[in-house]
Amino acid sequence: MKLDYIDNYNELQENLVLLYNFDMVEAIKFRDLLIEIVILKKQKLDLSQVDFIEPVNCNLILGLFKTDEGILTKDNQTFFCILTLQGFENVIKLIEPFCKKETRSHQYLYDIDNPTDLLFCPSAS
Repeated sequence: MKLDYIDNYNELQENLVLLYNFDMVEAIKFRDLLIEIVILKKQKLDLSQVDFIEPVNCNLILGLFKTDEGILTKDNQTFFCILTLQGFENVIKLIEPFCKKETRSHQYLYDIDNPTDLLFCPSAS
């Protein structure tokens, strides 16, 4: 699984943080980490510390917050995905199909009015 950032990827000057180039086994590992660290232990999950995730040009830290803010950054290198417990539970539901079979589809992991989207895409390269 790779982690990457694309600046101004469309005509709306929106940005994209991508988790891509993974199979069903890695999707399951990622889902299970989210459940264990963020949802159950209520701790931050720093993807640079995850052995099966290869950061390309950025890092993503996921953590709980009182409101759904999506992805925020100050330097376009370290990103923070801050969502409510319900927001992360929804992310788990959106990841679930990738844990049941291999697929070439993709999924945005939240729908928040925010300049940076989070895309889960096994087949991108």
